[in-house]
Amino acid sequence: QVQLIESGGGLVQAGESLRLSCASSGGTFRAYTIGWFRQPPGQERKLVAAIRWSTNETYYGDSFEGRGTISSDHANNLVYLQMNSLKSDDTAVYLCAAMPAGFRIGRWHFEYDYWGQGTQVTVSA
Repeated sequence: QVQLIESGGGLVQAGESLRLSCASSGGTFRAYTIGWFRQPPGQERKLVAAIRWSTNETYYGDSFEGRGTISSDHANNLVYLQMNSLKSDDTAVYLCAAMPAGFRIGRWHFEYDYWGQGTQVTVSA
């Protein structure tokens, strides 16, 4: 019902910032929690940050907290992931995911039902 499309990835230098966008095709985010995951090559998919659309409650993974912000644009039905002070270790495929909003924000990839195709972020030295 909801299809997710990521954008904003690319090649950046270490120390720079990048903002990723997650858009929905065919539905709104009002009843969902939106999460950003990243999957470096050969590693498991882990949550970077998530936001509950209806309340703007946010959750940040331990490795990301303090280095960026997840935010929502209700007027345009978008979720942003602002990443600052990028490091080479941030190189990964970044994916947007959605799950039905519940009492708690999902912290695991298997809790999310819908996924975008992913956008590549490459950080060079």
